[in-house]
Amino acid sequence: MSRLPNLPVGKSSFESIREKRDLYVDKTRLIYQMVSQGEYYFLARPRRFGKSLTVSTLRCLFEGRRDLFEGLWIAEHGQWDWLEHPVILLDFNGISHDTNENLQTSLARTLVKISERNGLIADAPLIKDGFKELILALHEKTGRQVVILVDEYDKPLIDHLGKGEAELKTAIRNRDTLKHFFGVIKDGDVARALRFVFITGVSKFSRVSIFSELNNLSDLSMNRHYAELLGYTQEELENRFADHAACFGRESGTTKQAVLDQLRILYNGYRFSEKDVRVYNPFSVLNALQEHAYRNYWFETGTPTFLINLLQEQNWYPPKIENLHATEALFSTYDLENLRLEALLFQTGYVTIKDIEYGIFTFDYPNQEVKTAFLEMLLQAFTGNSQEISRFKLLAEYLREENLNAFMDTVAAVFKSIAYTLETKRDEAYFHTVFYLMVSASGVDVRSEVLTCDGRIDLVMHAGETVYIIEFKCNQNADAALRQIRDKGYAHAYRQPGRKVVLLGINFDTGKRNVGEWKMEAEGGL
Repeated sequence: MSRLPNLPVGKSSFESIREKRDLYVDKTRLIYQMVSQGEYYFLARPRRFGKSLTVSTLRCLFEGRRDLFEGLWIAEHGQWDWLEHPVILLDFNGISHDTNENLQTSLARTLVKISERNGLIADAPLIKDGFKELILALHEKTGRQVVILVDEYDKPLIDHLGKGEAELKTAIRNRDTLKHFFGVIKDGDVARALRFVFITGVSKFSRVSIFSELNNLSDLSMNRHYAELLGYTQEELENRFADHAACFGRESGTTKQAVLDQLRILYNGYRFSEKDVRVYNPFSVLNALQEHAYRNYWFETGTPTFLINLLQEQNWYPPKIENLHATEALFSTYDLENLRLEALLFQTGYVTIKDIEYGIFTFDYPNQEVKTAFLEMLLQAFTGNSQEISRFKLLAEYLREENLNAFMDTVAAVFKSIAYTLETKRDEAYFHTVFYLMVSASGVDVRSEVLTCDGRIDLVMHAGETVYIIEFKCNQNADAALRQIRDKGYAHAYRQPGRKVVLLGINFDTGKRNVGEWKMEAEGGL
Protein backbone atom coordinates (compact mmCIF):
# COMPACT_ATOMS: atom_id res chain seq x y z
CA MET A 1 0.00 0.00 0.00
CA SER A 2 1.42 3.41 -1.00
CA ARG A 3 2.32 5.87 1.74
CA LEU A 4 -0.24 8.57 2.37
CA PRO A 5 0.93 12.19 2.02
CA ASN A 6 1.60 13.91 5.33
CA LEU A 7 -1.11 16.14 6.67
CA PRO A 8 0.02 19.76 7.22
CA VAL A 9 -1.18 19.90 10.83
CA GLY A 10 -0.47 23.34 12.31
CA LYS A 11 1.42 24.47 9.19
CA SER A 12 0.83 27.90 7.71
CA SER A 13 3.82 28.02 5.33
CA PHE A 14 2.82 27.35 1.72
CA GLU A 15 6.49 26.96 0.80
CA SER A 16 7.06 24.25 3.43
CA ILE A 17 3.88 22.35 2.53
CA ARG A 18 4.73 22.25 -1.15
CA GLU A 19 8.44 21.49 -0.76
CA LYS A 20 7.69 18.59 1.61
CA ARG A 21 4.83 17.37 -0.60
CA ASP A 22 2.31 17.52 2.21
CA LEU A 23 -1.35 17.23 1.31
CA TYR A 24 -2.58 20.57 -0.03
CA VAL A 25 -6.16 21.46 -0.89
CA ASP A 26 -5.85 23.59 -4.01
CA LYS A 27 -7.40 27.03 -3.52
CA THR A 28 -5.40 28.71 -6.28
CA ARG A 29 -8.37 29.09 -8.66
CA LEU A 30 -10.02 31.49 -6.22
CA ILE A 31 -6.70 33.15 -5.41
CA TYR A 32 -6.09 33.74 -9.13
CA GLN A 33 -9.59 35.16 -9.47
CA MET A 34 -8.89 37.54 -6.59
CA VAL A 35 -5.49 38.82 -7.73
CA SER A 36 -6.67 39.19 -11.33
CA GLN A 37 -9.86 41.13 -10.62
CA GLY A 38 -8.78 43.61 -7.95
CA GLU A 39 -5.98 45.14 -5.92
CA TYR A 40 -7.23 45.95 -2.40
CA TYR A 41 -8.86 43.24 -0.28
CA PHE A 42 -9.98 42.57 3.26
CA LEU A 43 -11.00 39.16 4.64
CA ALA A 44 -12.22 38.20 8.11
CA ARG A 45 -12.33 34.55 9.20
CA PRO A 46 -12.16 32.72 12.56
CA ARG A 47 -8.78 31.74 13.97
CA ARG A 48 -7.08 28.58 12.72
CA PHE A 49 -9.07 28.73 9.50
CA GLY A 50 -6.24 29.10 6.99
CA LYS A 51 -5.77 32.88 6.88
CA SER A 52 -2.01 32.69 7.45
CA LEU A 53 -1.66 29.95 4.82
CA THR A 54 -3.52 32.17 2.33
CA VAL A 55 -1.16 35.05 3.13
CA SER A 56 1.83 32.74 2.66
CA THR A 57 0.44 31.50 -0.66
CA LEU A 58 0.01 35.07 -1.89
CA ARG A 59 3.56 35.89 -0.84
CA CYS A 60 5.00 32.98 -2.82
CA LEU A 61 2.81 33.86 -5.79
CA PHE A 62 3.96 37.48 -5.95
CA GLU A 63 7.57 36.44 -5.39
CA GLY A 64 7.27 34.50 -8.65
CA ARG A 65 7.88 31.06 -7.08
CA ARG A 66 6.37 29.08 -9.96
CA ASP A 67 8.11 25.88 -8.87
CA LEU A 68 5.91 25.75 -5.77
CA PHE A 69 2.71 25.93 -7.83
CA GLU A 70 3.44 23.11 -10.28
CA GLY A 71 0.37 20.89 -10.67
CA LEU A 72 -1.98 23.42 -9.08
CA TRP A 73 -4.83 25.15 -10.91
CA ILE A 74 -3.10 28.50 -11.28
CA ALA A 75 -0.04 26.98 -12.98
CA GLU A 76 -2.10 24.76 -15.27
CA HIS A 77 -4.95 27.12 -16.19
CA GLY A 78 -4.15 30.62 -14.91
CA GLN A 79 -2.47 33.17 -17.14
CA TRP A 80 -0.05 34.44 -14.52
CA ASP A 81 3.09 36.37 -15.41
CA TRP A 82 5.20 35.01 -12.49
CA LEU A 83 7.01 38.32 -12.09
CA GLU A 84 8.80 38.90 -8.81
CA HIS A 85 7.36 41.78 -6.79
CA PRO A 86 8.72 43.21 -3.54
CA VAL A 87 6.50 42.01 -0.68
CA ILE A 88 5.92 43.68 2.70
CA LEU A 89 4.51 41.14 5.15
CA LEU A 90 3.20 42.48 8.46
CA ASP A 91 2.24 39.63 10.79
CA PHE A 92 0.70 41.03 13.96
CA ASN A 93 1.11 37.67 15.69
CA GLY A 94 4.73 38.69 16.13
CA ILE A 95 4.27 42.40 16.84
CA SER A 96 4.09 43.44 20.49
CA HIS A 97 0.93 45.28 21.47
CA ASP A 98 0.47 44.93 25.24
CA THR A 99 0.78 48.72 25.42
CA ASN A 100 0.37 51.34 22.74
CA GLU A 101 3.99 52.40 23.19
CA ASN A 102 5.16 48.82 22.61
CA LEU A 103 2.94 48.55 19.53
CA GLN A 104 4.56 51.61 17.99
CA THR A 105 8.07 50.47 18.92
CA SER A 106 7.51 46.94 17.60
CA LEU A 107 6.01 48.23 14.35
CA ALA A 108 8.99 50.54 13.87
CA ARG A 109 11.44 47.67 14.42
CA THR A 110 9.52 45.48 11.98
CA LEU A 111 9.81 48.14 9.28
CA VAL A 112 13.55 48.50 9.98
CA LYS A 113 14.07 44.73 9.63
CA ILE A 114 12.21 44.65 6.31
CA SER A 115 14.27 47.59 5.09
CA GLU A 116 17.55 45.94 6.10
CA ARG A 117 16.60 42.64 4.43
CA ASN A 118 16.11 44.58 1.21
CA GLY A 119 19.32 46.58 1.51
CA LEU A 120 17.58 49.82 2.41
CA ILE A 121 18.21 52.37 5.13
CA ALA A 122 15.26 53.26 7.38
CA ASP A 123 15.59 56.59 9.21
CA ALA A 124 12.05 58.05 9.39
CA PRO A 125 11.21 59.14 12.97
CA LEU A 126 7.52 58.18 12.75
CA ILE A 127 6.16 54.73 11.86
CA LYS A 128 3.70 56.29 9.41
CA ASP A 129 6.53 58.01 7.56
CA GLY A 130 8.67 54.90 7.81
CA PHE A 131 5.96 52.79 6.21
CA LYS A 132 5.57 55.23 3.33
CA GLU A 133 9.31 55.49 2.78
CA LEU A 134 9.69 51.70 2.76
CA ILE A 135 6.99 51.26 0.11
CA LEU A 136 8.39 53.99 -2.14
CA ALA A 137 12.01 52.84 -1.69
CA LEU A 138 11.15 49.23 -2.59
CA HIS A 139 9.28 50.43 -5.67
CA GLU A 140 12.18 52.66 -6.76
CA LYS A 141 14.85 50.02 -6.15
CA THR A 142 13.12 47.13 -7.94
CA GLY A 143 11.13 49.00 -10.56
CA ARG A 144 8.18 46.81 -9.64
CA GLN A 145 5.01 47.62 -7.77
CA VAL A 146 4.89 46.60 -4.11
CA VAL A 147 2.64 43.98 -2.49
CA ILE A 148 1.41 44.48 1.11
CA LEU A 149 0.16 41.46 3.08
CA VAL A 150 -1.21 41.96 6.61
CA ASP A 151 -1.99 38.98 8.85
CA GLU A 152 -4.11 39.22 12.05
CA TYR A 153 -4.39 43.02 11.81
CA ASP A 154 -6.89 43.08 14.73
CA LYS A 155 -4.80 41.24 17.29
CA PRO A 156 -3.71 44.53 18.98
CA LEU A 157 -7.41 45.16 19.60
CA ILE A 158 -9.15 41.86 20.43
CA ASP A 159 -6.43 40.81 22.87
CA HIS A 160 -7.57 43.69 25.12
CA LEU A 161 -11.33 43.10 25.00
CA GLY A 162 -13.35 41.85 27.97
CA LYS A 163 -10.62 42.83 30.43
CA GLY A 164 -11.96 46.06 31.89
CA GLU A 165 -11.79 49.77 31.14
CA ALA A 166 -7.99 50.12 31.26
CA GLU A 167 -7.49 47.41 28.64
CA LEU A 168 -10.26 48.86 26.49
CA LYS A 169 -8.43 52.20 26.49
CA THR A 170 -5.30 50.41 25.28
CA ALA A 171 -7.32 48.84 22.48
CA ILE A 172 -8.68 52.25 21.48
CA ARG A 173 -5.17 53.77 21.43
CA ASN A 174 -3.92 50.82 19.38
CA ARG A 175 -6.82 51.30 16.98
CA ASP A 176 -5.91 54.95 16.48
CA THR A 177 -2.28 54.04 15.86
CA LEU A 178 -3.26 51.46 13.25
CA LYS A 179 -5.63 53.91 11.57
CA HIS A 180 -2.83 56.42 11.04
CA PHE A 181 -0.39 53.69 10.04
CA PHE A 182 -2.60 52.07 7.39
CA GLY A 183 -3.80 55.45 6.18
CA VAL A 184 -0.49 55.64 4.30
CA ILE A 185 -1.82 53.14 1.76
CA LYS A 186 -4.32 55.70 0.40
CA ASP A 187 -1.61 58.33 -0.18
CA GLY A 188 -1.44 59.20 -3.88
CA ASP A 189 2.28 58.48 -4.31
CA VAL A 190 1.98 55.22 -2.39
CA ALA A 191 -1.14 54.03 -4.25
CA ARG A 192 0.71 54.31 -7.57
CA ALA A 193 3.53 52.18 -6.17
CA LEU A 194 1.25 49.34 -5.05
CA ARG A 195 0.32 46.18 -6.99
CA PHE A 196 -1.78 44.37 -4.38
CA VAL A 197 -2.98 44.74 -0.77
CA PHE A 198 -4.48 41.90 1.31
CA ILE A 199 -5.49 42.41 4.95
CA THR A 200 -6.89 39.65 7.12
CA GLY A 201 -7.92 39.09 10.72
CA VAL A 202 -10.42 37.35 12.96
CA SER A 203 -13.04 40.09 12.98
CA LYS A 204 -13.91 43.23 11.14
CA PHE A 205 -15.47 45.15 14.01
CA SER A 206 -12.89 47.88 13.57
CA ARG A 207 -12.50 47.73 9.81
CA VAL A 208 -14.54 50.86 9.24
CA SER A 209 -12.58 52.96 11.72
CA ILE A 210 -9.10 51.59 10.94
CA PHE A 211 -9.45 51.54 7.16
CA SER A 212 -11.95 54.37 6.81
CA GLU A 213 -9.78 56.11 4.21
CA LEU A 214 -9.47 52.98 2.08
CA ASN A 215 -12.83 53.25 0.34
CA ASN A 216 -11.54 50.96 -2.41
CA LEU A 217 -10.89 48.07 0.00
CA SER A 218 -13.07 45.15 -1.16
CA ASP A 219 -14.45 43.16 1.76
CA LEU A 220 -14.53 39.44 0.90
CA SER A 221 -15.74 38.32 4.34
CA MET A 222 -19.33 37.72 3.18
CA ASN A 223 -18.73 37.74 -0.57
CA ARG A 224 -20.54 34.77 -2.13
CA HIS A 225 -17.80 34.32 -4.76
CA TYR A 226 -15.22 33.57 -2.03
CA ALA A 227 -17.40 31.58 0.37
CA GLU A 228 -15.12 28.53 0.08
CA LEU A 229 -11.74 30.31 -0.14
CA LEU A 230 -10.92 29.14 3.40
CA GLY A 231 -12.05 25.87 4.96
CA TYR A 232 -12.81 22.58 3.20
CA THR A 233 -15.98 21.96 1.21
CA GLN A 234 -17.70 18.56 1.32
CA GLU A 235 -16.34 17.75 -2.13
CA GLU A 236 -12.79 18.69 -1.11
CA LEU A 237 -13.01 16.56 2.03
CA GLU A 238 -14.27 13.49 0.18
CA ASN A 239 -11.85 13.83 -2.74
CA ARG A 240 -8.64 14.87 -0.98
CA PHE A 241 -8.97 13.07 2.35
CA ALA A 242 -10.68 9.83 1.31
CA ASP A 243 -7.59 7.68 1.87
CA HIS A 244 -6.89 9.21 5.29
CA ALA A 245 -10.51 8.67 6.31
CA ALA A 246 -10.31 5.05 5.17
CA CYS A 247 -7.13 4.56 7.20
CA PHE A 248 -8.82 6.09 10.25
CA GLY A 249 -11.80 3.78 9.72
CA ARG A 250 -9.66 0.64 9.54
CA GLU A 251 -7.79 1.52 12.73
CA SER A 252 -10.98 2.32 14.64
CA GLY A 253 -12.90 -0.71 13.37
CA THR A 254 -15.42 1.33 11.40
CA THR A 255 -15.62 2.44 7.77
CA LYS A 256 -14.47 5.38 5.69
CA GLN A 257 -18.08 6.57 5.44
CA ALA A 258 -18.55 6.38 9.21
CA VAL A 259 -15.47 8.56 9.68
CA LEU A 260 -16.69 11.08 7.09
CA ASP A 261 -20.10 11.20 8.76
CA GLN A 262 -18.57 11.90 12.17
CA LEU A 263 -16.27 14.58 10.75
CA ARG A 264 -19.33 16.27 9.25
CA ILE A 265 -21.21 16.31 12.58
CA LEU A 266 -18.24 17.60 14.55
CA TYR A 267 -16.44 20.00 12.23
CA ASN A 268 -18.61 21.02 9.27
CA GLY A 269 -21.27 23.72 9.08
CA TYR A 270 -19.57 27.11 8.65
CA ARG A 271 -21.38 29.39 6.23
CA PHE A 272 -20.04 32.87 5.52
CA SER A 273 -22.28 34.30 2.80
CA GLU A 274 -25.69 34.19 1.12
CA LYS A 275 -24.34 31.34 -1.03
CA ASP A 276 -25.37 28.17 0.77
CA VAL A 277 -21.90 26.63 0.93
CA ARG A 278 -20.83 24.98 4.18
CA VAL A 279 -17.17 24.44 4.95
CA TYR A 280 -15.25 22.38 7.49
CA ASN A 281 -12.88 23.77 10.07
CA PRO A 282 -9.54 22.76 8.48
CA PHE A 283 -7.58 22.65 11.74
CA SER A 284 -9.92 20.17 13.42
CA VAL A 285 -10.19 17.96 10.32
CA LEU A 286 -6.42 17.71 9.93
CA ASN A 287 -5.90 16.90 13.60
CA ALA A 288 -8.66 14.29 13.73
CA LEU A 289 -7.31 12.49 10.65
CA GLN A 290 -3.76 12.74 11.96
CA GLU A 291 -4.48 11.43 15.47
CA HIS A 292 -7.34 9.11 14.45
CA ALA A 293 -9.40 10.57 17.28
CA TYR A 294 -12.32 12.98 17.61
CA ARG A 295 -11.67 15.89 19.96
CA ASN A 296 -12.39 19.59 20.25
CA TYR A 297 -9.11 20.51 18.53
CA TRP A 298 -10.02 24.00 17.35
CA PHE A 299 -11.51 25.03 20.66
CA GLU A 300 -8.55 23.70 22.65
CA THR A 301 -6.07 25.94 20.77
CA GLY A 302 -7.40 29.12 22.34
CA THR A 303 -10.28 29.75 24.70
CA PRO A 304 -12.44 32.78 23.80
CA THR A 305 -11.93 34.47 27.16
CA PHE A 306 -12.84 37.91 25.88
CA LEU A 307 -16.16 36.62 24.53
CA ILE A 308 -17.02 34.91 27.81
CA ASN A 309 -16.17 38.09 29.70
CA LEU A 310 -18.24 40.24 27.36
CA LEU A 311 -21.21 37.88 27.62
CA GLN A 312 -21.10 38.21 31.40
CA GLU A 313 -20.43 41.96 31.38
CA GLN A 314 -23.47 42.57 29.18
CA ASN A 315 -25.63 40.06 31.07
CA TRP A 316 -26.29 38.28 27.79
CA TYR A 317 -28.72 35.33 27.79
CA PRO A 318 -26.79 32.30 26.37
CA PRO A 319 -29.82 30.33 25.06
CA LYS A 320 -30.37 33.22 22.61
CA ILE A 321 -27.40 31.95 20.63
CA GLU A 322 -29.47 29.17 19.06
CA ASN A 323 -31.81 31.48 17.20
CA LEU A 324 -30.10 34.79 16.64
CA HIS A 325 -31.67 36.98 13.98
CA ALA A 326 -30.14 40.05 12.37
CA THR A 327 -30.08 42.09 9.19
CA GLU A 328 -26.95 42.70 7.17
CA ALA A 329 -26.62 46.12 8.84
CA LEU A 330 -25.33 44.31 11.93
CA PHE A 331 -22.12 43.50 10.11
CA SER A 332 -21.23 47.14 9.48
CA THR A 333 -21.43 48.35 13.10
CA TYR A 334 -18.08 47.11 14.36
CA ASP A 335 -16.43 49.54 16.70
CA LEU A 336 -14.79 49.34 20.09
CA GLU A 337 -17.26 51.80 21.59
CA ASN A 338 -20.24 49.86 20.21
CA LEU A 339 -19.46 46.16 20.43
CA ARG A 340 -22.26 43.94 19.19
CA LEU A 341 -21.93 40.46 20.63
CA GLU A 342 -23.97 38.92 17.83
CA ALA A 343 -21.47 40.22 15.28
CA LEU A 344 -18.47 39.13 17.34
CA LEU A 345 -19.89 35.63 17.84
CA PHE A 346 -20.27 35.30 14.07
CA GLN A 347 -16.87 36.69 13.13
CA THR A 348 -15.02 34.60 15.70
CA GLY A 349 -16.73 31.40 14.53
CA TYR A 350 -18.93 30.52 17.50
CA VAL A 351 -22.09 30.97 15.47
CA THR A 352 -22.60 30.81 11.73
CA ILE A 353 -25.27 31.58 9.17
CA LYS A 354 -28.05 29.02 9.36
CA ASP A 355 -30.46 30.58 6.91
CA ILE A 356 -31.22 33.82 5.05
CA GLU A 357 -34.79 34.76 4.23
CA TYR A 358 -36.10 38.14 3.12
CA GLY A 359 -32.86 39.80 4.18
CA ILE A 360 -33.01 38.35 7.69
CA PHE A 361 -30.01 36.26 8.79
CA THR A 362 -30.60 33.39 11.23
CA PHE A 363 -27.58 32.09 13.16
CA ASP A 364 -26.77 28.92 15.07
CA TYR A 365 -23.78 26.92 16.25
CA PRO A 366 -21.86 25.61 13.21
CA ASN A 367 -21.28 22.11 14.57
CA GLN A 368 -21.10 19.85 17.61
CA GLU A 369 -17.49 20.71 18.47
CA VAL A 370 -18.21 24.40 18.85
CA LYS A 371 -21.53 23.95 20.62
CA THR A 372 -20.45 21.51 23.34
CA ALA A 373 -17.06 23.11 24.03
CA PHE A 374 -18.34 26.68 24.06
CA LEU A 375 -21.29 25.82 26.29
CA GLU A 376 -19.05 23.93 28.70
CA MET A 377 -16.91 27.05 29.05
CA LEU A 378 -20.02 29.17 29.59
CA LEU A 379 -21.25 26.68 32.20
CA GLN A 380 -18.00 27.00 34.11
CA ALA A 381 -18.21 30.79 33.94
CA PHE A 382 -21.82 30.85 35.19
CA THR A 383 -21.25 28.35 38.01
CA GLY A 384 -17.84 29.26 39.36
CA ASN A 385 -16.09 26.20 37.87
CA SER A 386 -16.37 23.88 40.90
CA GLN A 387 -15.06 20.33 40.63
CA GLU A 388 -18.57 18.89 40.88
CA ILE A 389 -19.57 20.69 37.69
CA SER A 390 -17.86 17.95 35.67
CA ARG A 391 -20.74 15.63 36.61
CA PHE A 392 -22.83 17.32 33.91
CA LYS A 393 -21.12 15.05 31.36
CA LEU A 394 -23.22 12.13 32.66
CA LEU A 395 -26.50 13.78 31.71
CA ALA A 396 -26.57 12.70 28.06
CA GLU A 397 -25.99 9.06 29.00
CA TYR A 398 -28.76 9.12 31.61
CA LEU A 399 -31.21 10.43 29.02
CA ARG A 400 -30.20 7.74 26.52
CA GLU A 401 -30.86 5.17 29.26
CA GLU A 402 -34.16 6.91 30.10
CA ASN A 403 -32.96 7.10 33.70
CA LEU A 404 -34.70 10.33 34.63
CA ASN A 405 -34.10 9.87 38.37
CA ALA A 406 -30.32 9.78 37.87
CA PHE A 407 -30.60 12.67 35.41
CA MET A 408 -32.41 14.94 37.88
CA ASP A 409 -30.20 13.85 40.79
CA THR A 410 -27.17 14.94 38.78
CA VAL A 411 -28.81 18.25 37.88
CA ALA A 412 -29.47 18.87 41.57
CA ALA A 413 -25.89 17.90 42.47
CA VAL A 414 -24.51 20.44 39.99
CA PHE A 415 -26.71 23.23 41.37
CA LYS A 416 -25.73 22.26 44.92
CA SER A 417 -22.04 22.56 44.05
CA ILE A 418 -22.37 26.19 42.95
CA ALA A 419 -20.82 28.42 45.60
CA TYR A 420 -23.23 30.58 47.56
CA THR A 421 -20.73 33.43 47.26
CA LEU A 422 -21.09 33.56 43.48
CA GLU A 423 -22.39 37.05 42.71
CA THR A 424 -25.31 36.10 40.50
CA LYS A 425 -29.02 36.73 40.81
CA ARG A 426 -30.60 33.31 41.37
CA ASP A 427 -33.90 33.84 39.56
CA GLU A 428 -35.77 31.68 37.05
CA ALA A 429 -33.66 33.01 34.17
CA TYR A 430 -30.48 31.96 36.00
CA PHE A 431 -31.74 28.42 36.74
CA HIS A 432 -33.00 28.11 33.17
CA THR A 433 -29.62 29.23 31.81
CA VAL A 434 -27.52 26.86 33.92
CA PHE A 435 -29.87 23.92 33.20
CA TYR A 436 -29.66 24.66 29.48
CA LEU A 437 -25.86 24.99 29.59
CA MET A 438 -25.20 21.78 31.51
CA VAL A 439 -27.53 19.64 29.37
CA SER A 440 -26.36 21.12 26.06
CA ALA A 441 -22.68 20.83 27.00
CA SER A 442 -23.22 17.14 27.81
CA GLY A 443 -24.04 16.58 24.14
CA VAL A 444 -27.83 16.46 24.29
CA ASP A 445 -29.73 18.11 21.42
CA VAL A 446 -31.46 20.96 23.27
CA ARG A 447 -33.59 23.83 22.02
CA SER A 448 -34.54 26.70 24.29
CA GLU A 449 -37.74 28.76 24.18
CA VAL A 450 -39.25 26.92 21.22
CA LEU A 451 -42.04 28.99 19.73
CA THR A 452 -45.46 27.35 19.22
CA CYS A 453 -48.84 28.82 18.20
CA ASP A 454 -49.85 28.88 21.90
CA GLY A 455 -46.67 30.17 23.50
CA ARG A 456 -43.03 29.31 24.07
CA ILE A 457 -41.80 25.97 25.39
CA ASP A 458 -39.02 26.60 27.92
CA LEU A 459 -36.90 23.68 26.71
CA VAL A 460 -37.10 20.72 24.32
CA MET A 461 -34.56 17.87 24.61
CA HIS A 462 -34.09 15.13 22.02
CA ALA A 463 -32.48 11.88 23.16
CA GLY A 464 -32.73 9.08 20.62
CA GLU A 465 -36.42 8.51 19.88
CA THR A 466 -37.53 10.28 23.05
CA VAL A 467 -38.49 13.95 23.21
CA TYR A 468 -38.63 15.79 26.55
CA ILE A 469 -40.92 18.82 26.77
CA ILE A 470 -39.83 20.91 29.76
CA GLU A 471 -41.48 23.79 31.59
CA PHE A 472 -39.71 25.64 34.41
CA LYS A 473 -41.31 27.35 37.39
CA CYS A 474 -39.72 29.26 40.25
CA ASN A 475 -41.10 29.13 43.82
CA GLN A 476 -44.31 27.45 42.59
CA ASN A 477 -44.68 23.71 42.02
CA ALA A 478 -44.05 21.03 39.40
CA ASP A 479 -47.78 20.42 38.92
CA ALA A 480 -48.21 23.99 37.68
CA ALA A 481 -45.44 23.40 35.14
CA LEU A 482 -47.03 20.18 33.85
CA ARG A 483 -50.43 21.83 33.71
CA GLN A 484 -49.05 24.59 31.46
CA ILE A 485 -47.52 22.02 29.08
CA ARG A 486 -50.89 20.24 28.80
CA ASP A 487 -53.06 23.37 28.62
CA LYS A 488 -50.90 24.97 25.94
CA GLY A 489 -50.63 21.76 23.91
CA TYR A 490 -46.85 22.01 23.75
CA ALA A 491 -46.44 18.28 23.02
CA HIS A 492 -48.81 18.21 20.06
CA ALA A 493 -46.20 18.87 17.36
CA TYR A 494 -43.92 16.13 18.73
CA ARG A 495 -46.43 13.25 18.77
CA GLN A 496 -45.39 10.89 15.99
CA PRO A 497 -45.53 7.12 15.50
CA GLY A 498 -42.59 5.39 17.16
CA ARG A 499 -41.68 8.43 19.25
CA LYS A 500 -41.98 8.70 23.02
CA VAL A 501 -42.87 12.08 24.46
CA VAL A 502 -42.09 12.90 28.08
CA LEU A 503 -43.55 15.95 29.83
CA LEU A 504 -41.24 17.28 32.53
CA GLY A 505 -42.20 19.96 35.03
CA ILE A 506 -39.40 21.43 37.15
CA ASN A 507 -39.82 23.90 40.00
CA PHE A 508 -36.78 25.77 41.31
CA ASP A 509 -36.62 26.88 44.92
CA THR A 510 -34.66 30.13 45.33
CA GLY A 511 -34.33 29.50 49.08
CA LYS A 512 -32.64 26.15 48.47
CA ARG A 513 -30.85 27.52 45.36
CA ASN A 514 -31.74 24.26 43.71
CA VAL A 515 -34.46 22.09 42.20
CA GLY A 516 -37.40 22.11 44.60
CA GLU A 517 -39.35 19.32 42.93
CA TRP A 518 -39.92 17.75 39.56
CA LYS A 519 -42.60 15.56 38.00
CA MET A 520 -42.91 13.77 34.70
CA GLU A 521 -45.59 12.23 32.50
CA ALA A 522 -44.87 9.91 29.61
CA GLU A 523 -46.97 9.81 26.46
CA GLY A 524 -46.82 6.89 24.04
CA GLY A 525 -43.78 4.73 23.55
CA LEU A 526 -41.63 2.79 21.14
